[in-house]
Amino acid sequence: ATIELLHRAELDGKLVDEMYFGQVVASPLAPNLAREVSLLPQFPRTIPAVTVNRACASANTAVGQAHDQITLGHARVVIAGGAESLSDIPMLHSRRFSDILVAASKAKTLAERVRLLAQVRPRDLVPVTPAIAEPSTGETMGQSAEKMAKINGITREAQDRFALRSHQLAFAGTQDGRLLQEIAPVYLPAGTAVTSDNGVRGDTTLEKMAGLKPVFDKRYGTVTAANASPLTDGGSAVLLMSDEAAGSLGYQPLAYIRSYAVAAVDPADQLLMGPAYAVPKALERAGIAWKELGLVEMHEAFASQILSNIQAFESREWAERHLGRSESVGEVNWDTLNVMGGSIALGHPFGATGGRLTITLANEMRRRDVQFGLISVCAQGGMGFAMVLERR
Repeated sequence: ATIELLHRAELDGKLVDEMYFGQVVASPLAPNLAREVSLLPQFPRTIPAVTVNRACASANTAVGQAHDQITLGHARVVIAGGAESLSDIPMLHSRRFSDILVAASKAKTLAERVRLLAQVRPRDLVPVTPAIAEPSTGETMGQSAEKMAKINGITREAQDRFALRSHQLAFAGTQDGRLLQEIAPVYLPAGTAVTSDNGVRGDTTLEKMAGLKPVFDKRYGTVTAANASPLTDGGSAVLLMSDEAAGSLGYQPLAYIRSYAVAAVDPADQLLMGPAYAVPKALERAGIAWKELGLVEMHEAFASQILSNIQAFESREWAERHLGRSESVGEVNWDTLNVMGGSIALGHPFGATGGRLTITLANEMRRRDVQFGLISVCAQGGMGFAMVLERR
Protein backbone atom coordinates (compact mmCIF):
# COMPACT_ATOMS: atom_id res chain seq x y z
CA ALA A 1 0.00 0.00 0.00
CA THR A 2 2.82 2.41 0.84
CA ILE A 3 4.69 1.81 -2.42
CA GLU A 4 1.48 2.27 -4.40
CA LEU A 5 0.84 5.50 -2.49
CA LEU A 6 4.25 6.85 -3.51
CA HIS A 7 3.60 5.85 -7.10
CA ARG A 8 0.16 7.44 -7.32
CA ALA A 9 1.22 10.61 -5.52
CA GLU A 10 4.45 10.79 -7.54
CA LEU A 11 6.22 11.48 -4.26
CA ASP A 12 9.95 11.08 -3.68
CA GLY A 13 10.41 8.87 -0.62
CA LYS A 14 13.26 11.12 0.52
CA LEU A 15 10.70 13.81 1.39
CA VAL A 16 8.98 11.68 4.06
CA ASP A 17 9.87 12.78 7.60
CA GLU A 18 8.16 10.11 9.71
CA MET A 19 5.87 7.07 9.54
CA TYR A 20 3.11 5.86 11.84
CA PHE A 21 1.37 2.53 11.30
CA GLY A 22 -1.16 0.52 13.25
CA GLN A 23 -1.02 -3.21 13.87
CA VAL A 24 -2.89 -5.31 16.41
CA VAL A 25 -1.47 -8.84 16.11
CA ALA A 26 2.22 -8.09 15.69
CA SER A 27 4.76 -10.64 14.52
CA PRO A 28 7.46 -11.39 17.12
CA LEU A 29 9.92 -11.37 14.21
CA ALA A 30 9.08 -7.77 13.25
CA PRO A 31 7.22 -6.10 16.13
CA ASN A 32 7.68 -2.56 14.76
CA LEU A 33 5.94 -2.85 11.39
CA ALA A 34 6.28 0.86 10.66
CA ARG A 35 10.06 0.72 10.87
CA GLU A 36 10.15 -2.21 8.46
CA VAL A 37 8.09 -0.19 5.98
CA SER A 38 10.40 2.80 6.35
CA LEU A 39 13.35 0.54 5.49
CA LEU A 40 11.95 -0.28 2.05
CA PRO A 41 14.36 0.72 -0.74
CA GLN A 42 12.06 3.58 -1.78
CA PHE A 43 13.04 5.47 1.39
CA PRO A 44 16.24 6.62 3.05
CA ARG A 45 17.10 4.46 6.03
CA THR A 46 16.91 7.40 8.41
CA ILE A 47 13.12 7.83 8.68
CA PRO A 48 11.84 7.40 12.27
CA ALA A 49 8.83 5.11 12.44
CA VAL A 50 6.57 3.74 15.15
CA THR A 51 3.80 1.14 15.30
CA VAL A 52 0.75 1.82 17.46
CA ASN A 53 -2.00 -0.43 18.77
CA ARG A 54 -5.47 0.84 19.65
CA ALA A 55 -7.10 -2.39 18.49
CA CYS A 56 -9.51 -1.77 15.60
CA ALA A 57 -8.77 1.98 15.69
CA SER A 58 -5.00 1.52 15.33
CA ALA A 59 -4.69 3.06 11.86
CA ASN A 60 -6.94 5.93 12.95
CA THR A 61 -4.63 6.54 15.88
CA ALA A 62 -1.63 6.45 13.53
CA VAL A 63 -3.27 9.09 11.32
CA GLY A 64 -4.06 11.18 14.40
CA GLN A 65 -0.48 10.99 15.65
CA ALA A 66 0.84 11.95 12.22
CA HIS A 67 -1.49 14.96 12.26
CA ASP A 68 -0.23 15.95 15.70
CA GLN A 69 3.42 15.82 14.65
CA ILE A 70 2.69 18.04 11.67
CA THR A 71 0.62 20.46 13.76
CA LEU A 72 3.43 20.73 16.31
CA GLY A 73 5.86 21.57 13.53
CA HIS A 74 7.91 18.41 14.08
CA ALA A 75 7.26 17.06 10.57
CA ARG A 76 6.10 18.27 7.16
CA VAL A 77 5.40 15.01 5.31
CA VAL A 78 4.21 11.86 7.10
CA ILE A 79 2.83 8.52 5.93
CA ALA A 80 0.36 6.79 8.24
CA GLY A 81 -1.86 3.74 8.02
CA GLY A 82 -1.76 0.16 9.15
CA ALA A 83 -1.68 -3.50 8.24
CA GLU A 84 -2.81 -6.89 9.47
CA SER A 85 -2.19 -10.44 8.31
CA LEU A 86 -4.78 -12.51 10.11
CA SER A 87 -3.99 -15.52 7.92
CA ASP A 88 -0.50 -15.65 9.43
CA ILE A 89 -0.80 -14.87 13.12
CA PRO A 90 1.68 -15.93 15.81
CA MET A 91 0.69 -19.21 17.46
CA LEU A 92 1.21 -19.82 21.18
CA HIS A 93 2.32 -23.08 22.73
CA SER A 94 1.01 -24.48 25.99
CA ARG A 95 2.58 -23.24 29.20
CA ARG A 96 3.96 -26.72 29.93
CA PHE A 97 5.70 -26.93 26.55
CA SER A 98 7.14 -23.44 26.94
CA ASP A 99 8.47 -24.27 30.41
CA ILE A 100 10.17 -27.41 29.09
CA LEU A 101 11.83 -25.48 26.25
CA VAL A 102 13.06 -22.77 28.61
CA ALA A 103 14.45 -25.35 31.01
CA ALA A 104 16.13 -27.24 28.14
CA SER A 105 17.76 -24.04 26.90
CA LYS A 106 19.34 -23.61 30.34
CA ALA A 107 20.54 -27.21 30.61
CA LYS A 108 24.29 -27.44 31.16
CA THR A 109 24.77 -30.89 29.60
CA LEU A 110 23.40 -32.70 26.57
CA ALA A 111 22.07 -35.50 28.77
CA GLU A 112 20.10 -33.04 30.89
CA ARG A 113 18.70 -31.37 27.76
CA VAL A 114 17.61 -34.73 26.31
CA ARG A 115 15.98 -35.72 29.62
CA LEU A 116 13.93 -32.53 29.67
CA LEU A 117 12.86 -32.75 26.02
CA ALA A 118 11.80 -36.36 26.58
CA GLN A 119 9.04 -35.03 28.84
CA VAL A 120 7.24 -33.48 25.85
CA ARG A 121 3.93 -35.23 25.11
CA PRO A 122 1.90 -35.00 21.87
CA ARG A 123 -0.76 -32.89 23.61
CA ASP A 124 1.94 -30.34 24.46
CA LEU A 125 2.44 -29.65 20.75
CA VAL A 126 -1.14 -28.54 20.19
CA PRO A 127 -1.05 -24.73 19.77
CA VAL A 128 -3.22 -22.49 21.91
CA THR A 129 -6.02 -21.15 19.73
CA PRO A 130 -6.08 -17.33 19.79
CA ALA A 131 -9.38 -15.77 20.80
CA ILE A 132 -10.63 -12.25 20.09
CA ALA A 133 -11.60 -11.87 23.72
CA GLU A 134 -11.33 -9.14 26.33
CA PRO A 135 -8.54 -9.93 28.80
CA SER A 136 -10.50 -8.12 31.53
CA THR A 137 -13.77 -9.99 31.05
CA GLY A 138 -13.11 -13.02 28.84
CA GLU A 139 -15.97 -11.91 26.60
CA THR A 140 -15.39 -12.07 22.85
CA MET A 141 -16.46 -9.27 20.54
CA GLY A 142 -19.07 -11.57 19.03
CA GLN A 143 -20.55 -12.31 22.44
CA SER A 144 -20.63 -8.60 23.16
CA ALA A 145 -22.35 -7.95 19.83
CA GLU A 146 -24.99 -10.50 20.84
CA LYS A 147 -25.43 -8.81 24.20
CA MET A 148 -25.80 -5.41 22.55
CA ALA A 149 -28.42 -6.75 20.16
CA LYS A 150 -30.47 -8.03 23.10
CA ILE A 151 -30.06 -4.90 25.26
CA ASN A 152 -30.93 -2.51 22.43
CA GLY A 153 -33.61 -4.60 20.76
CA ILE A 154 -31.74 -5.01 17.46
CA THR A 155 -33.52 -7.79 15.58
CA ARG A 156 -32.00 -10.44 13.34
CA GLU A 157 -33.87 -9.00 10.36
CA ALA A 158 -32.53 -5.49 11.01
CA GLN A 159 -28.99 -6.85 11.20
CA ASP A 160 -29.36 -8.86 8.02
CA ARG A 161 -30.86 -5.90 6.17
CA PHE A 162 -27.93 -3.72 7.19
CA ALA A 163 -25.46 -6.40 6.10
CA LEU A 164 -27.24 -6.75 2.76
CA ARG A 165 -26.98 -2.99 2.29
CA SER A 166 -23.23 -3.15 2.95
CA HIS A 167 -22.72 -5.79 0.27
CA GLN A 168 -24.94 -4.06 -2.27
CA LEU A 169 -23.19 -0.70 -1.85
CA ALA A 170 -19.72 -2.26 -1.91
CA PHE A 171 -20.65 -4.16 -5.07
CA ALA A 172 -21.91 -0.94 -6.67
CA GLY A 173 -18.70 0.85 -5.67
CA THR A 174 -16.67 -1.95 -7.22
CA GLN A 175 -18.69 -2.02 -10.42
CA ASP A 176 -18.46 1.73 -11.04
CA GLY A 177 -14.76 1.78 -10.20
CA ARG A 178 -14.80 4.03 -7.13
CA LEU A 179 -13.55 1.34 -4.76
CA LEU A 180 -11.10 -0.03 -7.30
CA GLN A 181 -9.42 3.38 -7.47
CA GLU A 182 -8.46 2.98 -3.81
CA ILE A 183 -7.06 -0.54 -4.06
CA ALA A 184 -3.36 -1.26 -4.54
CA PRO A 185 -2.97 -4.39 -6.71
CA VAL A 186 -1.37 -7.37 -4.97
CA TYR A 187 0.77 -9.35 -7.40
CA LEU A 188 0.91 -13.12 -7.05
CA PRO A 189 3.80 -15.43 -7.99
CA ALA A 190 1.87 -16.73 -10.99
CA GLY A 191 1.94 -13.28 -12.53
CA THR A 192 -1.68 -12.43 -11.79
CA ALA A 193 -2.86 -9.54 -9.63
CA VAL A 194 -5.59 -9.23 -7.03
CA THR A 195 -7.38 -5.94 -7.71
CA SER A 196 -10.66 -6.27 -5.81
CA ASP A 197 -11.98 -7.66 -2.53
CA ASN A 198 -13.37 -11.18 -2.82
CA GLY A 199 -15.65 -10.88 0.21
CA VAL A 200 -18.14 -8.60 -1.55
CA ARG A 201 -21.25 -10.57 -2.47
CA GLY A 202 -23.39 -8.58 -4.85
CA ASP A 203 -25.71 -11.53 -5.42
CA THR A 204 -26.53 -12.30 -1.79
CA THR A 205 -30.11 -11.98 -0.54
CA LEU A 206 -31.97 -11.69 2.73
CA GLU A 207 -33.18 -15.25 2.21
CA LYS A 208 -29.62 -16.55 1.98
CA MET A 209 -28.62 -14.60 5.08
CA ALA A 210 -31.64 -15.83 7.01
CA GLY A 211 -30.50 -19.41 6.42
CA LEU A 212 -27.28 -18.98 8.40
CA LYS A 213 -27.13 -20.13 12.00
CA PRO A 214 -26.08 -17.86 14.90
CA VAL A 215 -22.40 -18.14 15.79
CA PHE A 216 -22.11 -16.95 19.38
CA ASP A 217 -25.47 -17.90 20.89
CA LYS A 218 -26.54 -21.08 19.15
CA ARG A 219 -30.09 -21.16 20.56
CA TYR A 220 -31.26 -17.56 20.78
CA GLY A 221 -28.59 -15.54 18.99
CA THR A 222 -28.91 -13.18 16.04
CA VAL A 223 -25.26 -12.56 15.09
CA THR A 224 -24.19 -14.67 12.12
CA ALA A 225 -21.31 -14.85 9.68
CA ALA A 226 -23.42 -12.74 7.31
CA ASN A 227 -24.03 -9.76 9.60
CA ALA A 228 -20.51 -9.63 11.09
CA SER A 229 -17.30 -8.45 9.46
CA PRO A 230 -14.96 -11.19 8.20
CA LEU A 231 -11.38 -11.21 9.45
CA THR A 232 -9.06 -10.51 6.53
CA ASP A 233 -5.56 -9.47 5.51
CA GLY A 234 -4.97 -5.93 4.36
CA GLY A 235 -2.91 -2.77 4.48
CA SER A 236 -3.59 0.94 4.12
CA ALA A 237 -1.46 4.05 3.70
CA VAL A 238 -2.42 7.72 3.96
CA LEU A 239 -0.26 10.70 2.97
CA LEU A 240 -0.38 13.70 5.31
CA MET A 241 1.36 17.04 4.81
CA SER A 242 1.46 20.48 6.29
CA ASP A 243 -0.29 23.16 4.25
CA GLU A 244 3.07 24.71 3.48
CA ALA A 245 4.59 21.42 2.29
CA ALA A 246 1.58 20.56 0.14
CA GLY A 247 1.66 23.97 -1.50
CA SER A 248 5.39 23.94 -2.18
CA LEU A 249 5.21 20.43 -3.67
CA GLY A 250 2.18 21.22 -5.82
CA TYR A 251 -0.40 19.04 -4.05
CA GLN A 252 -4.08 19.87 -3.58
CA PRO A 253 -5.29 18.26 -0.32
CA LEU A 254 -8.27 15.92 -0.53
CA ALA A 255 -9.28 16.98 2.98
CA TYR A 256 -8.06 18.51 6.22
CA ILE A 257 -8.29 16.95 9.68
CA ARG A 258 -10.61 19.26 11.59
CA SER A 259 -10.65 17.31 14.86
CA TYR A 260 -10.50 13.87 16.40
CA ALA A 261 -11.41 12.32 19.73
CA VAL A 262 -11.20 9.05 21.62
CA ALA A 263 -13.38 7.63 24.37
CA ALA A 264 -13.65 4.49 26.46
CA VAL A 265 -16.43 2.63 28.25
CA ASP A 266 -16.40 -0.22 30.74
CA PRO A 267 -15.66 -3.38 28.68
CA ALA A 268 -18.02 -5.31 30.93
CA ASP A 269 -20.94 -3.15 29.81
CA GLN A 270 -21.59 -2.65 26.07
CA LEU A 271 -18.10 -3.21 24.71
CA LEU A 272 -18.59 -1.66 21.26
CA MET A 273 -20.40 1.56 22.23
CA GLY A 274 -17.26 3.70 22.28
CA PRO A 275 -18.22 5.66 19.11
CA ALA A 276 -21.39 6.94 20.79
CA TYR A 277 -19.13 8.78 23.23
CA ALA A 278 -16.24 9.69 20.91
CA VAL A 279 -18.36 11.18 18.11
CA PRO A 280 -19.97 14.01 20.14
CA LYS A 281 -16.51 14.92 21.50
CA ALA A 282 -15.06 15.13 17.99
CA LEU A 283 -18.01 17.19 16.74
CA GLU A 284 -17.68 19.58 19.68
CA ARG A 285 -13.95 19.99 19.07
CA ALA A 286 -14.66 20.64 15.39
CA GLY A 287 -17.26 23.25 16.32
CA ILE A 288 -19.95 21.68 14.16
CA ALA A 289 -23.21 19.79 14.63
CA TRP A 290 -24.16 16.37 13.28
CA LYS A 291 -26.54 17.96 10.77
CA GLU A 292 -23.56 19.65 9.07
CA LEU A 293 -22.00 16.30 8.15
CA GLY A 294 -22.24 15.49 4.46
CA LEU A 295 -20.82 11.96 4.72
CA VAL A 296 -20.26 9.45 7.52
CA GLU A 297 -17.99 6.39 7.50
CA MET A 298 -18.66 4.05 10.44
CA HIS A 299 -16.68 0.87 10.96
CA GLU A 300 -19.00 -2.13 10.62
CA ALA A 301 -17.62 -4.63 13.13
CA PHE A 302 -21.10 -6.13 13.53
CA ALA A 303 -24.47 -4.95 12.27
CA SER A 304 -25.76 -5.03 15.86
CA GLN A 305 -22.87 -2.78 16.95
CA ILE A 306 -23.41 -0.13 14.31
CA LEU A 307 -27.19 -0.16 14.73
CA SER A 308 -26.81 0.15 18.51
CA ASN A 309 -24.55 3.19 18.11
CA ILE A 310 -26.92 4.78 15.59
CA GLN A 311 -29.76 4.21 18.05
CA ALA A 312 -27.71 6.03 20.70
CA PHE A 313 -26.89 8.93 18.36
CA GLU A 314 -30.58 9.47 17.64
CA SER A 315 -31.89 9.12 21.21
CA ARG A 316 -32.47 12.21 23.35
CA GLU A 317 -32.97 10.01 26.41
CA TRP A 318 -29.64 8.27 25.81
CA ALA A 319 -27.88 11.63 25.39
CA GLU A 320 -29.38 12.93 28.64
CA ARG A 321 -28.43 9.81 30.59
CA HIS A 322 -24.93 9.20 29.20
CA LEU A 323 -23.71 12.54 27.87
CA GLY A 324 -25.56 15.06 30.02
CA ARG A 325 -26.99 16.66 26.88
CA SER A 326 -30.52 17.93 26.42
CA GLU A 327 -30.60 16.95 22.73
CA SER A 328 -29.61 13.87 20.79
CA VAL A 329 -26.29 13.77 18.95
CA GLY A 330 -28.09 13.70 15.62
CA GLU A 331 -30.22 11.72 13.20
CA VAL A 332 -28.48 9.55 10.64
CA ASN A 333 -29.11 10.26 6.97
CA TRP A 334 -28.89 6.81 5.40
CA ASP A 335 -28.08 8.32 2.01
CA THR A 336 -24.76 9.58 3.40
CA LEU A 337 -23.76 6.64 5.64
CA ASN A 338 -21.14 4.15 4.39
CA VAL A 339 -22.03 4.97 0.81
CA MET A 340 -19.72 2.27 -0.60
CA GLY A 341 -20.48 -0.38 1.98
CA GLY A 342 -18.19 -1.16 4.85
CA SER A 343 -16.32 -3.77 6.84
CA ILE A 344 -19.13 -6.33 6.71
CA ALA A 345 -18.64 -6.58 2.95
CA LEU A 346 -15.01 -5.52 2.58
CA GLY A 347 -13.54 -7.30 5.60
CA HIS A 348 -11.74 -6.10 8.70
CA PRO A 349 -7.94 -6.34 8.85
CA PHE A 350 -7.68 -4.88 12.36
CA GLY A 351 -4.69 -2.60 11.94
CA ALA A 352 -5.60 -1.37 8.44
CA THR A 353 -9.33 -0.59 8.59
CA GLY A 354 -8.94 2.94 9.93
CA GLY A 355 -6.78 3.88 6.97
CA ARG A 356 -9.35 2.50 4.55
CA LEU A 357 -12.10 4.53 6.22
CA THR A 358 -9.98 7.69 5.94
CA ILE A 359 -9.17 7.11 2.27
CA THR A 360 -12.76 6.30 1.31
CA LEU A 361 -14.21 9.28 3.15
CA ALA A 362 -11.70 11.78 1.75
CA ASN A 363 -12.16 10.56 -1.83
CA GLU A 364 -15.94 10.54 -1.62
CA MET A 365 -15.98 14.00 -0.04
CA ARG A 366 -14.10 15.24 -3.09
CA ARG A 367 -16.47 13.51 -5.52
CA ARG A 368 -19.55 14.94 -3.82
CA ASP A 369 -18.01 18.30 -2.90
CA VAL A 370 -18.89 17.76 0.77
CA GLN A 371 -17.48 20.14 3.37
CA PHE A 372 -17.55 17.92 6.49
CA GLY A 373 -17.25 14.17 6.91
CA LEU A 374 -17.04 11.89 9.95
CA ILE A 375 -15.19 8.66 10.71
CA SER A 376 -16.10 6.51 13.71
CA VAL A 377 -14.62 3.23 14.90
CA CYS A 378 -15.32 0.91 17.82
CA ALA A 379 -12.37 -0.95 19.30
CA GLN A 380 -11.44 -3.67 21.76
CA GLY A 381 -11.24 -2.58 25.36
CA GLY A 382 -14.45 -0.56 25.11
CA MET A 383 -12.74 2.20 23.13
CA GLY A 384 -14.09 4.47 20.43
CA PHE A 385 -12.46 6.80 17.92
CA ALA A 386 -13.96 9.62 15.86
CA MET A 387 -12.45 12.07 13.39
CA VAL A 388 -13.92 14.99 11.45
CA LEU A 389 -12.52 15.75 8.00
CA GLU A 390 -13.04 19.05 6.20
CA ARG A 391 -12.69 20.20 2.60
CA ARG A 392 -11.63 23.81 2.09
